[in-house]
Amino acid sequence: MTAAPVPKAPAMPGSVPAAPDARAWYVLGMLCFVYVLNFLDRQLLSILAKPIQDDLGVTDGQLGLISGLYFALFYCTISIPVAWLADRTNRVKVLSIACALWSAATVACGMASTYPQLVLARMAVGVGEAGGVPPSYAIITDYFAPGRRGTALGLFNLGPPLGQALGVAFGASIAAAYSWRSAFVVLGLIGIAAAAVVWLTIREPKRGGLDPAPAAAAGKPEPAAGFMETVGAFFRHPALLLLSLACGATQFVTYAVMNFTVLFLMREKGMTLGEVAIYYALLIGIGVSAGMYVSGRLIDRYALRSKQAYALVPAVGLAIAVPFFVGFVWAPGWGLALLFLAVPTFLNYFYLSPAVALVQEEVRPNQRVMAGALLLLVMNLIGLGLGPTYLGLASDYFRATNPDNSLQLAFYTLVPFYVLAVALFLVLARVLRKEAGRTGGR
Repeated sequence: MTAAPVPKAPAMPGSVPAAPDARAWYVLGMLCFVYVLNFLDRQLLSILAKPIQDDLGVTDGQLGLISGLYFALFYCTISIPVAWLADRTNRVKVLSIACALWSAATVACGMASTYPQLVLARMAVGVGEAGGVPPSYAIITDYFAPGRRGTALGLFNLGPPLGQALGVAFGASIAAAYSWRSAFVVLGLIGIAAAAVVWLTIREPKRGGLDPAPAAAAGKPEPAAGFMETVGAFFRHPALLLLSLACGATQFVTYAVMNFTVLFLMREKGMTLGEVAIYYALLIGIGVSAGMYVSGRLIDRYALRSKQAYALVPAVGLAIAVPFFVGFVWAPGWGLALLFLAVPTFLNYFYLSPAVALVQEEVRPNQRVMAGALLLLVMNLIGLGLGPTYLGLASDYFRATNPDNSLQLAFYTLVPFYVLAVALFLVLARVLRKEAGRTGGR
């Protein structure tokens, strides 16, 4: 594949951002669809936790390990060399191969007959998904000009909520009609077909082609950035390091909640699998999608005035979400619980689009895939690796004395992590303000 021609001239500082063309919107839509499959395959385990527990006899702690720590160790560590490779080669090919790999591993999950087999299959899903998101961030950034990227990345980040909602709707429906194994096999085969479409229809864009940088303006490609150079630059950048930690604290909550909410609603709130497939799917699909889109629009509007918006938007959202999250955990029935859950479902993901946009703006074009992978490395090791693992083990701990509401008690212990995330984003806002003062920027 050759590099795609730049659709519009790069926008100069202070000018109106170049409008994306039809190809850019197609690429965004296709990458979003792949991201939907990425997250759908990842979340099937938590969505179908109850029938899997009934069939294979796994505990909450084992479920937390397989959806959290075991998955994250492979997902996070493999993402770094894959990102390094993508920054030097064709990012579209890397993405399509990764999609095919994680989809085949999802099929293997449906064929597992023991817990160790399921663990190995989930690890393989993590290996494949490591090559999914960072290349997509960089491809989108090179198809959309500055000033358009917040909205584009916000739309792309609809992938997780749509993937989770569709996973709940179709995964639960297929499992209710057939078996949990059929859900893994069917959705994995769809992913393999999507990988072929990406390979055949998306062209690799020119790196930095829409940036108002001297190298891009002159049409001269930048030399490939060194591995240690990019890693060092990322972790020496106070704002990027603090952003990663704040996102990690946020994901500790969101991944813990995401991986156990269906089990919580079914086991302790009285929902059936059929009710989950309708009501919880609608809540996730609408609530998180709206939060992703709104946060992206807020960043495009306010970050041009002040870079503190990258930190203040998620801080305010998370602070408002806390009391409603407590109400969700407390609610005696699933109907009231879902009403409370609607607010944090909308606000919990206000961090993602601002975080991705800030990282992509702060690094050079030839470092974008790697920088995105480093952001995911930190926040996923903390959030994805530790969040579900912690909540599952906490539930096992409380089960000894409170067998009927062990998950409820475990959910309450997530509140301090909400507070920690808000505090870290507020500190990040101060750092961004100081950086702007030193450089004379906004």
